[in-house]
Amino acid sequence: MTEHSLIAHTGRLGPAFDLLAAYHPGGFFFERSGLGVAGSGVAETLDAGAGPGRIFRLSGMVREALALVKHDPDGPTPVAVAAIPFADSAPARATIPARAAVRHAPGDTWQIDVAVDGLVPFDDVRERWTGARSPHEAFDEMQLWPLPEPDDYAALVDRATQRIRAGELRKIVLARALLVNADRELDPKQLLWRLRAVDPDCYAFATPADPDPPRGVLVGASPELLLRKRGRLIEATPLAGSAPRYGDSARDRASSAALFRSAKDQEEHAVVVDDVRRVLAAFCDRLEHPPEPDVLGTANVWHLATPFRGRLHDAATGVLDVVAAMHPTPAVCGTPRDVASEALGELERIDRGAYAGPVGWVDADGDGEWAIALRCAEITGKTARLFAGAGIVADSVPEAEVDETDRKFRALLDALRWG
Repeated sequence: MTEHSLIAHTGRLGPAFDLLAAYHPGGFFFERSGLGVAGSGVAETLDAGAGPGRIFRLSGMVREALALVKHDPDGPTPVAVAAIPFADSAPARATIPARAAVRHAPGDTWQIDVAVDGLVPFDDVRERWTGARSPHEAFDEMQLWPLPEPDDYAALVDRATQRIRAGELRKIVLARALLVNADRELDPKQLLWRLRAVDPDCYAFATPADPDPPRGVLVGASPELLLRKRGRLIEATPLAGSAPRYGDSARDRASSAALFRSAKDQEEHAVVVDDVRRVLAAFCDRLEHPPEPDVLGTANVWHLATPFRGRLHDAATGVLDVVAAMHPTPAVCGTPRDVASEALGELERIDRGAYAGPVGWVDADGDGEWAIALRCAEITGKTARLFAGAGIVADSVPEAEVDETDRKFRALLDALRWG
């Protein structure tokens, strides 16, 4: 933590201010439907280290650091932002941006500058951004390297289903990666623009990827709300179970209906709902969710979704305290959690980095909003590493799970053509 006293200077921005204008690579961006945070520069970095309990430790560090920042009580409180790696073996870190543009309610947009008391606030020199470009040609097979190969991934799914049928676990989520050589410099801001335009109801996000080893910039558009907190109100919308979308409306509706009727997908989703309900109930004196899931559509995939809404026992509980208890949910790991985590170490062939970890922001009141970092890619110069995963249960068919991850790759591959 800093040895100097920090002070926050706040000022209003126009109600139509585009948060994407405040982002450039090296900074932080997190937005859904116009609401969120764009940060640049570093006023303070908080590092809770690796190992079990790292997110809970980070929560305490963030709460202490933000409480020490002097700010105008009539303005917004300062924020900390983070993308926390999936695995406990990687450190959990957060940043208090030197400059943040925040919009937590429509039309209510603020700039928050955090600096050492008595020093000039951060000078954010931004490049002129002219908006979207025309798309490039589609990538050819010579530019794409699956990790693992589809047949190898199918074999891993088969091994996983055998372990599930043997009673070792109930569900596991297996991820794969796709390396892309674009033969040109990729622009994270253009990728953000495209992802936001295609799926405005998703969480468009960008953040420096884990610096050890260096991974470039993590950019994505996640459909999944991990947790939102405002005072004593908390909300979560876990997703599990999916089906393809189609350009033909009749075929698209049929796919949605088939997903809702699918026993396999309902089982996959029920596993997640049971775990989220168990975790959130420990924090709440009231917790509600519908008895059946909704069907939520993204650009190319239908999902089963169950919205939760609860009232915390204690308003002083910070959003990251609850995130620490929730992560990793069965939507990105499996259940039982410890058994699934151990099985992932044996079966999965990639290092997830921040993929499937929490990404979002928290303010000095402990309020905040966190998504799960899905449908994302690590951008480094001319290359990108894309991630996708599939939930595996006893009735999973390996070839179908390969197809599901391919569909999830397609949205990012199309967006990368604009970068």
